[in-house]
Amino acid sequence: MTAMKTPMKLIFGLLAGLALTACASAPVETTRNVPGTAPTERLAAAPVPSSFDIQTVLVEVPRTLEVSERNRFYPGGDIVWREDPVGDRHSQVQKIVENAMVQGIRQMTPGTVPAQLHIEVTRFHALTEKARYTVGGVHSIQFNMSLRDPVTGQLFGEPKFVKADFKALGGKAAFAAEKVGNTQKVRITDHLIGVIQSEMTQPGGYVADNLGLFGALNQL
Repeated sequence: MTAMKTPMKLIFGLLAGLALTACASAPVETTRNVPGTAPTERLAAAPVPSSFDIQTVLVEVPRTLEVSERNRFYPGGDIVWREDPVGDRHSQVQKIVENAMVQGIRQMTPGTVPAQLHIEVTRFHALTEKARYTVGGVHSIQFNMSLRDPVTGQLFGEPKFVKADFKALGGKAAFAAEKVGNTQKVRITDHLIGVIQSEMTQPGGYVADNLGLFGALNQL
C-alpha cells in the first residue's frame, strides 16, 4: 500500500500546480441600495431579453466572499484581484463589474419594458502574480443575474446563474498585452460587456467555453 501512495501524491501535486487562478441609448443609472428592490416571491412573466429597457444597474459583491492575497498558482478564496493597490477588494471588484455592465447596456438599443439589472457576484478570480507571469490560467468570474420591475421590485422570471469564465494570458503573452494597455482589467471588462450583451439579446444567454482541466480545477 505504501508504494502506491507516493505516485498518487506526485500526480495530485502536478495537477494542483496546473490549477491557475483565474484564478442603452438612454442613460443607465447605477445604485448600490435602491429602496423597494428586494426580491419578492411573485414572479412576473419574463419578456424576451431584447424587450427590456434597463434603467438602473445594481451590482453587489457580498462581504461574505473570501478575499485571498496569497501569491500561489491556486490561492483559494472567492476573490483574487491584484491590479489595483492593496485595499478593499470587494469595492474594487464591484466597480469593475459595474463599469462593464453599464457599458454593455449603454451600447445596446433599449426595449420597451423598464427593468433593473441586478448582479450578485459569487466569484471573481483573476490571476496572481505567480500565475500571470508564468503559465497563465483562467479568469473565473461568476454571478447571479436577475431583472426586476424598477418600481415594484417584482422579478421578471427566475434569477439566473452566469458562468463567465475565460482564458487568462500568462508569461510572454501577458507581458506583450500589458505593453499595449491590454491589462487584466481591460480584458475582463471587455469580456463582461460581451457576456451581458449576450444575456440580454440571445434566448439562451451566454455560454462559457470549455476550459478543460484548468476550468474544472479552478472551481475547487
